[in-house]
Amino acid sequence: MKPPEWSLVQYRVDDSEKVTVGISLNGTVLQGPSETADLTLMGALGHWDSLTRLLREWTPAASEAVAGARIAPPLTYPGKVLCAGANYWDHIAEMGIERPDALGEPFFFLKPPTTTVTGPGDPVPLPGYAGARVDWEAELAVVIGRAGRDIAPEQALDHVAGYLAANDISARDRLTSAMPVAEPFAYDWLGHKGQDGFCPLGPGLVPAWQIPDPQNLRIRLSVNGVLKQDSSTAQMMVPIPEVIAAASRLTRLEPGDVILTGTPAGCGVPRGEFLAAGDEVVVEIERIGRLENKVVAS
Repeated sequence: MKPPEWSLVQYRVDDSEKVTVGISLNGTVLQGPSETADLTLMGALGHWDSLTRLLREWTPAASEAVAGARIAPPLTYPGKVLCAGANYWDHIAEMGIERPDALGEPFFFLKPPTTTVTGPGDPVPLPGYAGARVDWEAELAVVIGRAGRDIAPEQALDHVAGYLAANDISARDRLTSAMPVAEPFAYDWLGHKGQDGFCPLGPGLVPAWQIPDPQNLRIRLSVNGVLKQDSSTAQMMVPIPEVIAAASRLTRLEPGDVILTGTPAGCGVPRGEFLAAGDEVVVEIERIGRLENKVVAS
């Protein structure tokens, strides 16, 4: 699959916990523009319009490599992680759902940003209880660069800073509660989607201008080298501009907010397959890059 031209990453040097904005080019971390030297990527997104003008005219290859760089999570931390559920035609087909005659509003849920968001190479911890059935979901993530509320679909992509690969890790055993206080409260979306380490993002933020058509990207996921998901963002039921618009009708979108846009067919639950300690999970999205994480016991 075609790799990104370059992407914005956060990195740490040696044993330092300080994160710095840099550039990933052909697998090497380079120093970013001087204007980003004292910023996190969240800070840079706070004035994305002016930074866009700078980056469009900048030549990453002229920068020096960073010795001892360790890639960090790309965003520390988004204000919101909004996730669109059941948004691929092939995914609802594998769940046994008939194609609807008319589409309704996208369904959204939230992940707690500071505890779910991790980065490339970070572990995916299994829940510490017996019987956990933990699944994978490769997703294209949209990162907001310009704030807005009640955004029109035709203007939605103007609010996008760029894109990331994401893995919407899910504890299928927690989708419903065994002992709800009442039937309307049987669904446990926090337990299902919001446990620690359940939102790997990366490898870096690919600026929106590098992605001429985000609705035509190949998306794949493998576990231990075995291909599980292989689809295209063209399979989305609700396209990205309308997902952004729908989210903005519920809440004001702010710079650095992340929207996961759904997963294609190939999840483990329809086949009774789930992640185990030691598994290597790889998400690959055309023009976005490769996100690798290892599953570990808690």
